[in-house]
Amino acid sequence: MSNSVTNTARLLGAALRALLVLTLVTGVVYPLVVTGVAQGLFPGKANGSEIEADGKVVGSSLIGQSYDLPPKKGQETPEPDLKWFQGRPANGLGANSINTRYGLILSGATNLAADSGAVDGACPAEPEDGTLCAQVLAARAAVVKDNSVAGYTVEPSEVPADAVTSSGSGLDPAVSPQYAALQVHRVAARNGLPVAAVEKLVEEHTQGRVLGFIGEPRVNVLELNIALKDLAAKR
Repeated sequence: MSNSVTNTARLLGAALRALLVLTLVTGVVYPLVVTGVAQGLFPGKANGSEIEADGKVVGSSLIGQSYDLPPKKGQETPEPDLKWFQGRPANGLGANSINTRYGLILSGATNLAADSGAVDGACPAEPEDGTLCAQVLAARAAVVKDNSVAGYTVEPSEVPADAVTSSGSGLDPAVSPQYAALQVHRVAARNGLPVAAVEKLVEEHTQGRVLGFIGEPRVNVLELNIALKDLAAKR
């Protein structure tokens, strides 16, 4: 009996010591080392890839946000503020989400199949409400209407795919150079800026493929709008 109690106490003591050592190593030492290395080698990424403007953090280069007008009384979906470059649709976020200045509640995709609403492999002129075809055609019509200004008309065939479809998360921070270029005339007109100056902003903020072959060229919408704000303020 005495030996059994002694062995049990010895095993419990060894288990307790192992628990304390592992807790110290994995719960204190390892996190501190990883955090120190991250802060030392790439602090920007370690801190969330924050973007600052006027001395304040306004967002992250990894997460998109909306550029909308303040919602009117009783309005469920706010209208886009067309003086800014607009990002991709965020249909997967749902009507109960908030995506303003990174006050995020949720993210997600629409989960609609590629042929949702299609007939014989193509979207009909009047697709069923709630289908992907209905969303894409409505988004395309809005892009054409919003970006057609005096002296510049957008044709439906000119609207790129990222202007009418949301990403898997609904929080894609970038648009294609084609979509950014399509918005140039509208942004220039709304801000009283020369078209050439706004075109130059888009060109300066166009990022190429990673390592020259990974991904697609892109334009970070938040960074572009910050530069647009600075340009408009100078004028």
